[in-house]
Amino acid sequence: MKKIFFSKLNGAGNDFILLDERLNGKMEINPEIISKLCQRRTSIGADGILLISDIDGYDFELKYFNADGYEGSLCGNGSRCAIHYANTTNRVKNNKTKFICKDTEYSGEIISTELIQFNLNEPKEIKLNFNLEIENKKIVGNFIDNGSPHLVINYEDLKKMRSEIDNFDQFSVVELGKKFRYADYFKPSGTNVNFIKLEDNKVLIRTYERGVEDETYACGTGSVASAMISFLNSNSKPPIKVCTKNKNELIVDFKYINNEFADISLTGPAKIDFEGHIII
Repeated sequence: MKKIFFSKLNGAGNDFILLDERLNGKMEINPEIISKLCQRRTSIGADGILLISDIDGYDFELKYFNADGYEGSLCGNGSRCAIHYANTTNRVKNNKTKFICKDTEYSGEIISTELIQFNLNEPKEIKLNFNLEIENKKIVGNFIDNGSPHLVINYEDLKKMRSEIDNFDQFSVVELGKKFRYADYFKPSGTNVNFIKLEDNKVLIRTYERGVEDETYACGTGSVASAMISFLNSNSKPPIKVCTKNKNELIVDFKYINNEFADISLTGPAKIDFEGHIII
């Protein structure tokens, strides 16, 4: 048995267990342990686990594991939470940070005590307005890989496919999200799925996250992908406010020069909810 110290954080409602190798030493955590820690009601509970360690030349290294136990792709809100934690443990100097995640350099900034900015790299792939076939019906989809793969579906197009849907806040994201997440088009690795609605100069968003296999209260990279799609398809102007399932606001900003995105950032709340230890 081993005592493991942890911090529980959330970024706009997207919640994480953070394990710091400074406190726990070098850690070997397997999928079974990760999934058990993330189980709600019977354990700490979280959408995923953040593992941070010290690394030469950077403020820290971040590894992200989904609630299913396996290492995930880039996590925007997880990165913002890790930046906030790194600041509280004196890893960040002058409110700006550089860190490594999946062998890639990222940066961020402490805007205020619990307002954190995470800077993303240019998207690897963008595909607009292509046809998907789900339930033997066609629907228009948009795709961006910004470190994580994201399908973005406009609510108005979803209503055309499912005529019984009449309330953005109440339809089953889990039921529909699974169908898109596992669609043949995205095999073998699948995709995250974001449903968006433009309202009052905001992007309302609900997200089914791959690896969590559920709707989450917020998704950082999904919010960035959805803001970019809203800009490209609907002429929304950055900075763009993205309103999450639990009504938090994330701010997505970027520049668009010569048909390329640059200076991409995600800003929003991040905080430590509680700290403790668990015996494994």
